[in-house]
Amino acid sequence: MTALLEVEGLTAFYGWSQVLHGISFVVAQGGITAILGANGAGKTTTLRAVSGMVRTAGVVRFAGQRIDGKATEDIVRLGIAHVPEGRGTFVNLTVEENLRLGAYVRRDKARVAADLDRVYGYFPILAQRRRQLAGTLSGGEQQMLALARALMLRPRLLLLDEPSLGLAPFVVREIFDIVRTINREEGVGVLLVEQNAAMALHLADRAYLLETGRVVMAGAAAELRQNETVRRAYLGY
Repeated sequence: MTALLEVEGLTAFYGWSQVLHGISFVVAQGGITAILGANGAGKTTTLRAVSGMVRTAGVVRFAGQRIDGKATEDIVRLGIAHVPEGRGTFVNLTVEENLRLGAYVRRDKARVAADLDRVYGYFPILAQRRRQLAGTLSGGEQQMLALARALMLRPRLLLLDEPSLGLAPFVVREIFDIVRTINREEGVGVLLVEQNAAMALHLADRAYLLETGRVVMAGAAAELRQNETVRRAYLGY
């Protein structure tokens, strides 16, 4: 397995409060890794730590290069796109203006128009809404827009924070299907934080379970689906 993202002994802090306690995990090249856990386990902080948004210690390597300590914008330029919890769309801009902002760090501006067509192919509803203000979209459409905007970066790694939050089950299935297609067809690695453990474990090939900022279980997603502790605590059967 060739690693795209390697995290070793990662700690993270908000002020003096330590949230992560030396966690380690890997996202394979072209793989999907899920991080599971209850509220407050440190899942969102893990993504923020990879993106350079919080104070950290430990080692974070992306494509063999250490990125811990780098500024968030420099990490984005390397090809890491972060889709935050709550979507983070610019509600007073149109769909297309939001998408063009996703490409703001790219140097190959000539290809941006082609990539607009590419993401509209994944999300036809956004093509229909391209001149509509993002704030008037439904919750599911806003989540699609957040994901599509991240794809405009042409990322090598997607960080997805709770993409199913607050959405109807059929919308969640559609979004997860699109993520799977992007992963398979474009080889984009995915680090997924998700409370819907059943969906996450069916999408991912590897998973880590966090409790109070520590990895307490790790392995192939298929194996964790069969683990009795995981089934009882997170899968409900």
